[in-house]
Amino acid sequence: MIKYMIFIIILIMNLNAYGKNYIYIASTTSTHDTGLLKHINKYFSKEFNINVKVLSLGTGQALKIARDGNVEILLVHHYPSELQFMKDGFGKIRYNLMYNDYVLVGPKDDVNKCKSIKEKLNEIHKKELIFISRGDDSGTHKKENELWKLIQILPNTNSKWYLSVGQGMGQTLLITNNKKGYTLSDRSTWISFNKKENLKIVCENLPPLFNQYGIILVNSSINNNLNTKDAKKYINWIISNKAKKLINNYRVNGEQLFFFNHH
Repeated sequence: MIKYMIFIIILIMNLNAYGKNYIYIASTTSTHDTGLLKHINKYFSKEFNINVKVLSLGTGQALKIARDGNVEILLVHHYPSELQFMKDGFGKIRYNLMYNDYVLVGPKDDVNKCKSIKEKLNEIHKKELIFISRGDDSGTHKKENELWKLIQILPNTNSKWYLSVGQGMGQTLLITNNKKGYTLSDRSTWISFNKKENLKIVCENLPPLFNQYGIILVNSSINNNLNTKDAKKYINWIISNKAKKLINNYRVNGEQLFFFNHH
């Protein structure tokens, strides 16, 4: 709640200071921590002379801020929540934008081959191996909960082996590395994360780990002060071939992080 209020205060201050020349995007930590939005937004700002402010949040917090009418655009990655947002009338349009995937990371001394994500999570649960959960209602946290449900397990946050930290992806990976535990991460943040000397990917390239990102134009009827005109320009630009090239060509450590798939 404190984090949310701080963002709202900063948002209001910026709105008062800069006026209509700015648009605001509530986005996931992965698009921010990897540097993707910072990289591509400078091209948009140069072409349209519109500044873009990004609020880096978990998907749950981003959706809440958008429902309150405090941002023009949402860029998140939990399809069921996005559909509900649209159904409730908070969004005007939604597009698939890009995807990456999730990876389960764990200690480097884990030599057991991952045949399926179900099998690996069952192993973690039965052996009570340390698992670090973001616990922040983010898209990644929601995905993690969906994966536990696949094996009909609801981890107890009071358990010694299951630690819910309420942190972003970067900090969660740092804790996981320090404790030599397991966690679920989007691949892009994993690639960008530098302090992982104790960790490796233990499960990857499995169908349940696909990770779709959607972009949503917030309904201006929630807040008449929203800069919808410029937000529409941004939406149309980010689903264009220009942005497609920027997204697909963006790399960290030589690896592509996101894959444009608007159609």
